[in-house]
Amino acid sequence: MGKERISTGWQEWALLPELGLTPLQTKINSGRQTSTLHAFMTEEFEKDGQPHVRFCIHPKQNDRTEAVLCEAPILGKFEGTNKYGKKEDDYLIKTTIQMGNEQWPVELVITNMDEMTFRLVLGHSAIDGRLIVDPAATFLLGSSDDVTHNSSQKADK
Repeated sequence: MGKERISTGWQEWALLPELGLTPLQTKINSGRQTSTLHAFMTEEFEKDGQPHVRFCIHPKQNDRTEAVLCEAPILGKFEGTNKYGKKEDDYLIKTTIQMGNEQWPVELVITNMDEMTFRLVLGHSAIDGRLIVDPAATFLLGSSDDVTHNSSQKADK
């Protein structure tokens, strides 16, 4: 028998501990294949001979006053289309996500989603076999404080 899946709502708090961000209000979108993380001021650079991307994130929804600088190794590039129909190359990274008491690796497309409410959108590839989504529910895994508390307990072990 496989691993038990986590029951979530369509909206949850998630943590990306390797990026040093506070919990992000996250949309769970099982109808979307890819997962995306809102970012701006993206810049490719080399670190230890490997391509990396540096980017800023506004971690709070509808609030552009706080910006957090992050960086990650580039896993690849993702060709997408912006809202004006123009093709864009976005960066693909791999990092760890934490929801509830569980952590797992996730691939994220780094793209500017300023017009979107959510800073993190998890698609099918990130949730397949891990989550069961109740589209009528929100925050079944608790508050942003619960995510932070669970993360610090993991770090203490």
